Amino acid sequence: MPPSSDIVAGPAARIGGAIAWLLDIVAVATSLAVAGLMAFLVLARYVLGLSIVGLHELIMLAAVALYMVGAVIASRKRDHLTVDWIAGAITAPRGKAAHDLLIATLTIIITIFFIVWAYWMFSWGLKRPQTTPAYQIPLWVPQMAIGLAAIGCFCYAVRDFIAALLRLRRV
Repeated sequence: MPPSSDIVAGPAARIGGAIAWLLDIVAVATSLAVAGLMAFLVLARYVLGLSIVGLHELIMLAAVALYMVGAVIASRKRDHLTVDWIAGAITAPRGKAAHDLLIATLTIIITIFFIVWAYWMFSWGLKRPQTTPAYQIPLWVPQMAIGLAAIGCFCYAVRDFIAALLRLRRV
C-alpha cells in the first residue's frame, strides 16, 4: 500500500492536471476567438465594406475571458507576481521557504480583496442589469470571468502558502 501522501497526491494531481488542461483549452479557444473575430472584423470592414454590428462585443467578451484565464494560468505556474532578484539573493533553504510564505500570504490577502471587489461588481450587475447594445449580452457575463479568475488565483495562492509552510517546517 502506498504512503498516505501518495494517496492524497494522486487524486489532487489528477484534479490539478484536469484544471490545467481546461484552462489551457479556454486560453487557446479565447485566443483564437479574439484573433479570428478581429481578423474577420478588419476584412469585413475594409475589404467587403461591411459593418458587422456587435462584433466588438464578442471580441470584448473573448478578450476579458482570455485576460482572466491568463492570470489564473500565470498563478498556476507561479509566474504572475515574481521579483526574481530578491528570490535569487536568498540562498538558505529556510530563507527561501520564508520568502515564498511571505509572497503567498500577501497574494492571499490581495486576492481576497480581488474576490470581494469582483463579488460587489457581480452583485451590482445582477441588481441593476445592463446589457451590451447589439446582442443584449448581460454585463455580468464578463464580470463573472473576473470573479472566477479571482477565485482561481486565490486557490493557487493557498496552494503556494501550504507548500511554503510545509517547506518551512521541513528545513
